[in-house]
Amino acid sequence: MANLRVAVDVGGTFTDICIFDESTQSMRVTKVPSTPDNPMTAVINGVRRANIDLTDVELFSHGTTVATNALITRKFPKAALVTTKGFRDVIEIRDGTKDDLWDAYSDVSGPYIRRRDRFEVPERIDFAGNVVTALDEDAARDLGRLLRRRGVNTVAVCFINSYANPEHEIRMREILAEELPGANISTSAEVLPEIFELGRFNTTVANAVLGPLVSGYVERLDRNLRDDGYAGELLLLHSGGGSMTSEVVKRFPVRLAASGIAAGAIAAQHVAEQCGFSNAVGLDMGGTSTDISLIADGELRETNEWQVEYGHPIVFPSIEVLTIGAGGGSLAHIDIAGSLRNGPQSAGADPGPACYRRGGTEPTNTDANLWLGRLGTDLADGEMTLDRASSQAAIESTIATPLGLGTDAAADSIIKVANANMADAVRLVSIRRGLDPRDFALIAFGGAGALHGADVAKELDIPTVIVPPSPGVTSALGCLLVDIQHDLSQMYTGAADAADADVVEEHFRELELEGRTRLRHEKVAEEDAVFQRGIAMRYQGQWRSLQVKMGSGPNALEDAVQLFHEEHEKHYAFRQDETPVEIYQLHLKALGKTPKPSFKPSPVSTDDPGEPIEIRDVHFDGTWHRTPVYQRENLPSGAAFIGPAILNQIDSTTVIPPEASAVIDEWFNIRISLPTATGGATAETTTRGSTQSAL
Repeated sequence: MANLRVAVDVGGTFTDICIFDESTQSMRVTKVPSTPDNPMTAVINGVRRANIDLTDVELFSHGTTVATNALITRKFPKAALVTTKGFRDVIEIRDGTKDDLWDAYSDVSGPYIRRRDRFEVPERIDFAGNVVTALDEDAARDLGRLLRRRGVNTVAVCFINSYANPEHEIRMREILAEELPGANISTSAEVLPEIFELGRFNTTVANAVLGPLVSGYVERLDRNLRDDGYAGELLLLHSGGGSMTSEVVKRFPVRLAASGIAAGAIAAQHVAEQCGFSNAVGLDMGGTSTDISLIADGELRETNEWQVEYGHPIVFPSIEVLTIGAGGGSLAHIDIAGSLRNGPQSAGADPGPACYRRGGTEPTNTDANLWLGRLGTDLADGEMTLDRASSQAAIESTIATPLGLGTDAAADSIIKVANANMADAVRLVSIRRGLDPRDFALIAFGGAGALHGADVAKELDIPTVIVPPSPGVTSALGCLLVDIQHDLSQMYTGAADAADADVVEEHFRELELEGRTRLRHEKVAEEDAVFQRGIAMRYQGQWRSLQVKMGSGPNALEDAVQLFHEEHEKHYAFRQDETPVEIYQLHLKALGKTPKPSFKPSPVSTDDPGEPIEIRDVHFDGTWHRTPVYQRENLPSGAAFIGPAILNQIDSTTVIPPEASAVIDEWFNIRISLPTATGGATAETTTRGSTQSAL
């Protein structure tokens, strides 16, 4: 019987593979270099490197950067936009904002479809869904012929007010399908039936241009897996924190943007819950970037509007993650003002840091960590040998000599700038929302997260750092912890106190019918289907809305209004109970439950970590310390340390600085305790065994 669950997460530098064996309750991991030109090559290489027999695999889940990279590089097929007469420039005018308001010379990048490829058709539907001007079918057919002559095979159809009545978009699609056989056509009423035209148009355009690229990738990967014996559905993680089958991905490829980023946030939430923390910050530091997520009151923060590039919104629910250019491969450099900078430029997988000896000559965070002794010369279980002399040469030529510093001070400064950048990013997701990071634990993972986690926590006065058992592949683990998920919505505007509860219930049933249809198409059994309702509301006169959970039953709407007042106070620090509340939109999450790993705690055996595998000099705060180095895989639960100490493993290295203490808990997480000026975060008092008291 198939008993393996495999997750693959493609990063900018490495591709991570996580294999959970249900029969033995064991997990193993591996890493292979990413192949940016063809990400599928790294996926297949990872499967083969891990010696996975695909006939034994029950579930194969995948987080991918294909869609994100396509939006960044803009390597799109020839595409066109068809819209209502007079609305050709919606995606170019945008909302008039800029990423940097004060930079007069900075322009927002152009839309995904150029103006010469955007076309208008006479038609008009009003806000209530009434036909004001019928679709000019002759003009529509002429346009279809023009697109055929131009060789266009990808089209986004975005008519104004189609969210209220999709009749014209449906007919336009039929005409285009006749004139452009086999064309990839996305309509805004199907992709995102919501009111605001900029978000709806741009999301539909992104969906259209990604269609051929993502569909081709998914089809090739699916075929390769099946040829090698995999009999199940290929599941791909989407930005909302759920997964989709390959068939649904072909309809909604834009949902894969930010796919891999969401996986790390989900894994961080799992680790925080496992360790008894309801408030935690996820610090996922890889080779190219760092992704920061926030878990507050046990829930990941979500956003309904985000973008890969500023000014081009994607309006699908997404786990809120802040990404900055700080990774193991981030380049240290001196700017024109003579200041030391770190990132966002990265050495990536090729040529990589100078110590890789693949042609890189500029110093990276990896080079600095290697010189300071925090990182050993063997990487990925001896698969790669790092050259300390190359790191020294890069640091001295680029940083130390120009700034008049010694090599030690220059390397230490590189690390401090990187840590300060990450600490500032954590402040952005916490303090500016009125949350104190000292009340949170820090979950440090990714290939480089455990190297920097304790230092970042010290910058923020966070007292507890948790490093998962396999930090370098924790994002891949997140792919195994999600269900199939569809996010559906429907506009419903009106005063909450005047709304007919039966009508609202009928709209939710329509959404549930659509959700059931999609889940059934993905072969989800009826008993595994779960539906979660949400309702977006706002105070009368407000522009933006706030979504809250919605129950069922006769008092569901009144309860939702009360919850809206409470949530509004949490988010914005005020509530107006006497102000009328308006309903803005109905939401539904349609979940198809999938098998997940069942982790069991290990009995705590001893606090003795045993003998270190070596003692080496490691640089901390201007001083070299004789530091024991342990092989993490050999450490029992309960093993305790007093810093400084280094813990090596195949996918990452954990640094425990001086004055810190650490313990391996019953889940084999490393819990690092740091001295702080305030009490800070503590785990909830739950039955966590003796390791809890050790903290």
